[in-house]
Amino acid sequence: MRRVGAGGSFVITRNGRPVADPTPHGGGSRPRRSTFREEQEHARTLPPIDVEQRYADRAADDAVSGDDRREC
Repeated sequence: MRRVGAGGSFVITRNGRPVADPTPHGGGSRPRRSTFREEQEHARTLPPIDVEQRYADRAADDAVSGDDRREC
């Protein structure tokens, strides 16, 4: 646990099979979660959605997969 707390990592095994990967709490390999405000700011930088193109893409996907979502 000291190694993990210092930023190290290792694999815990059971009968030679990996079962867990301990990581440091609150950091380590986990990415920092963004705030709602950061997500809003990011959304403002995205291009607008072309609704007609989206419907056309979905219709093309349905035609290929044979899935008719309108009956749901």
